Amino acid sequence: MKRTLLVDGDIVVYQVAAAAEKPIHWGNGLWTLHADENEARAAVDRKLAEYMETLEADEMILALSDTTNFRYNVYPEYKSNRKDKRQPMLREQLKQYCIDAYNTFLWPGLEGDDVLGILATSPVIVKAKEKVIVSEDKDMRTIPGLYCNFKHYAEDGIRTITENEAAWWHLTQTLTGDTADGYPGLPGCGPKGAEKILGTDPAEWTYPIMWPKVVEAYAKKHLSEEVALQMARIARICQRDDYNFAEKRVILWKPNV
Repeated sequence: MKRTLLVDGDIVVYQVAAAAEKPIHWGNGLWTLHADENEARAAVDRKLAEYMETLEADEMILALSDTTNFRYNVYPEYKSNRKDKRQPMLREQLKQYCIDAYNTFLWPGLEGDDVLGILATSPVIVKAKEKVIVSEDKDMRTIPGLYCNFKHYAEDGIRTITENEAAWWHLTQTLTGDTADGYPGLPGCGPKGAEKILGTDPAEWTYPIMWPKVVEAYAKKHLSEEVALQMARIARICQRDDYNFAEKRVILWKPNV
């Protein structure tokens, strides 16, 4: 195979399921939502076909999230801000459709992002000359390799994320946290603050150089290295050495500095 797309199936499913919901006004103030599953399935097919054609791919793999997530054990408040949010009514049906109709990977305890990271960095699971992660999730910048945010494809194309750049984005997330995922990072630290702490020289974007800076920044806020490590483990998107397939468990990230 020349080019394989590693597609964020969670985003595809969510976007299509949300777009499929149509409001109906029955009169006298009564409104309901309806969604046509057959139309939604066709919309999934069209979106994935567009990826394949535009990116000139030979093969496609979808990654989906398991119902359990190792991050809840690391930080119990992870994504707690989403627990009361209503999900699109066809989300589970479209997820099952993807599993039935496409080459789909779903591993115990992992989010779809983690599956993408492992597939992209493993030399043995997917054999292809080029493996391109296709996702609108900014977290995928923490994975070294080829990355395409299809929403911005006309401007950015397919980007190459280096090992150093991936490490920089990982620790940037460790510092800034992620309000969408419900973990705080370093209090008061935004993107500019993270850039100031980690530096702007790509040659120095390595864990042995950057991690002590992260620990120092947490210490200035009277927070321990354990808190910094907790945030780093939440922010870490799994790569090939971060998952024990025999035991079906995540190997939690360590700075190794």
